[in-house]
Amino acid sequence: MKILLVRLRQIGDVVFTTPVFAALRHHFPDAHLTYVVEPAAAPVVSGNPDLADVIVAPRGSGMRGLLADVALGRQLARQHFDVALDFHGGPRASLLTWLSRAPRRIGYAIPGRAWMYTEQVHRAKELRPRHSVENQWDLLTALGVPAPDRARYPVVMPVDEGSAASVRQRLADHDVPGDARLAVLHVSAGNPFRRWPVASFAEVAAALAGSSPNVRVIVTSGPSEAEAAARVITAAREQLGTDAKARVLQCGEFTLGELRALVETASVYIGGDSGPMHIAATSRVPMVSLYGPTLPARSEPWRDPILPAIPVEVDGLACRPCDQRVCEPGDFRCLGRIAPRQVIDAALRLIGRTG
Repeated sequence: MKILLVRLRQIGDVVFTTPVFAALRHHFPDAHLTYVVEPAAAPVVSGNPDLADVIVAPRGSGMRGLLADVALGRQLARQHFDVALDFHGGPRASLLTWLSRAPRRIGYAIPGRAWMYTEQVHRAKELRPRHSVENQWDLLTALGVPAPDRARYPVVMPVDEGSAASVRQRLADHDVPGDARLAVLHVSAGNPFRRWPVASFAEVAAALAGSSPNVRVIVTSGPSEAEAAARVITAAREQLGTDAKARVLQCGEFTLGELRALVETASVYIGGDSGPMHIAATSRVPMVSLYGPTLPARSEPWRDPILPAIPVEVDGLACRPCDQRVCEPGDFRCLGRIAPRQVIDAALRLIGRTG
């Protein structure tokens, strides 16, 4: 059986499809799995041993982009897939699924695009307290695959040896001892609704670096928020004495593969609900996750429940969760009211467990 998997756009959403690979491999041992993904999230799936092929589809614009998609659709059709699963449901993903000409095309019952599928699955419009992995897994029910099990089918992203070597070298260049306890602090997010204040991140970084001579704090960010990461590092160092300043490291930008390798060496990962948080979830590292407009029930780390993960959130807000288009109160209180002390206490508990 040849199965086509389509999931475009966001890194975290691509991570949420990775439990599907092992499940399909278990239920269809001889299946040939092909995944279509856009460049930004391609590193998440490119090294997965359960995938036979990964097709990276750059996102074009205008007529040139449409013609490129039609050409890609013809390429998919020539591969004669038996089943195509569209985990995205957007206009581009549904078009590619339809152009694949797979006799079974399974997707969501979205008005205006449902006709492109031979089988439609209901997808609720409201923001439900149901995990995104389960929402995407609904497509597998048509294939007879039972409900997902976090312990058996966690999110996965293999560590690339080249990225691991790069991380080892970078840590050595910053004189990080082999027995150091690393705290990875990811300070950026995809939109302002998920962005915790720089001052709060800086307070956490300073507290962790000052907690023990053996702790090192590595501040990471996306490419567009390198300035924010630099501000966090500067502000954290200003709060520390001479000896402790050097424990807050400025290691530069990490690729997704390097971030995954870095987290593998850490004692704790701290960050908001974003793609890097879900990449961290593919490891066994203890995690502190900050939730603002989203709910842990929808996007908490999808992995074995025995692995430590502490969600930090503000309860009792009538505006939460939201669709992240307009902040009704206007002050992003869902994140702004998370106190640094909550995050510090949670992180220190987890560092102590791994120490």
